[in-house]
Amino acid sequence: MGREILIQAWVALRRNPTRSLLTMLGIVWGIVTVTLLIAYGNGFRGALVRAFDAFGRSAVVAWPGQTSEQAGGERAGRAVRFELADLEAIRQEAPLVRAASLETMRRVSMSYLDRTINAPVRGVYPIYGLIRAEIPGEGRWISADDFQERRRVVFLGDRLRRKLFGGRPAVGETVVISGARFIVIGVLELKMQISNYFGPDDESSWIPYTTAGDLWDTRYASTLVFMPVAPRFEPAAIDQVRAALAKRQRFSPTDKRAFQAFGREQFRPVIDGITIGLQMLLAFVGSLTLGIGGVGVMNIMLVSVDERVREIGLRMALGARRRHIRTQFLAEALALTLAGGLVGIALAYGLSAAIGTLPVLGPMFEDDSGKADLRLIVSPMTALAATAILLVVGVLSGVIPALRAARLDPTEALRYE
Repeated sequence: MGREILIQAWVALRRNPTRSLLTMLGIVWGIVTVTLLIAYGNGFRGALVRAFDAFGRSAVVAWPGQTSEQAGGERAGRAVRFELADLEAIRQEAPLVRAASLETMRRVSMSYLDRTINAPVRGVYPIYGLIRAEIPGEGRWISADDFQERRRVVFLGDRLRRKLFGGRPAVGETVVISGARFIVIGVLELKMQISNYFGPDDESSWIPYTTAGDLWDTRYASTLVFMPVAPRFEPAAIDQVRAALAKRQRFSPTDKRAFQAFGREQFRPVIDGITIGLQMLLAFVGSLTLGIGGVGVMNIMLVSVDERVREIGLRMALGARRRHIRTQFLAEALALTLAGGLVGIALAYGLSAAIGTLPVLGPMFEDDSGKADLRLIVSPMTALAATAILLVVGVLSGVIPALRAARLDPTEALRYE
């Protein structure tokens, strides 16, 4: 019975191919719109997440503060400072911390030949490169030997390199930092990040923490940077670090003002709120467009019911039940919708492949490499979501005509002119 209904639906649609084709065009346009809008929302989310990941996928930055509670016989209002002993305490008492580094920063003069600029110079431990995802585009990152031997080497941000060297190669060249000569060992791969501290990484430079002690007092660090063993352990890792510092520096482990930490996972709700909200909005707009195509299908099916009143009456007189009539018209509506949907999804795949990527963050960072572009990709999940919306539209557009056809009185239908 189901096969006969589908065959009858196909025969009915072939009676007026022009009208069927024009009706399908509305569905094609709607499914292309909803598919590409969902793909755009997914691509925007991907670009934004990549920009946040550039900060360091699991990086946590801690800032020293002042105690606000009395603990261990110490008064409130005492300054908390980060030093080498704190780093050792974290390594021993914070098992959820995978790696940690002290960081000291000064904005000092830096020159190459006749060019002189003021730039952030950050003294760090070698492990800092892993924590903050400092990936060399040229040369290498600071090594353990650089750190232990207090070598005067510097790693430059890409934009800082361009300010000093223009288009000339930088690796192996000598720059002067606060009157001391440093060898450039590497240049940061262009980093399109939308969150930072002490300024963008592209405009910063890094030297070994031990070497920074030759330029300024590094007993007390500016910040403490660490990463948990896994992103989901970030809150627990922060608590362990706070407890380790509180034990050594004699302040309360519940004192939030003594130690402030900001991790990437804390900003995840912001990312999710922005991107999921946009995805839902785009899917809603696309669904409305597809709904307009569904209204076109409904109108055509209502016209078809009026044109086929005598046929419906004859079928009922020959034994067809109302559910058969309902199923017949619902099948015709679904056939129109699904045929248009298949064409639309295929067209959406073709358009997404032709468009490829769209600029998002690249112009902001003066980058034309396409790394920060929005990738317009129709994934299988996107196609599945579009198909689910399509089925809902198809059913809704066929229900009213099907009910109207099934409610016809056979006697009156046979007399219909």
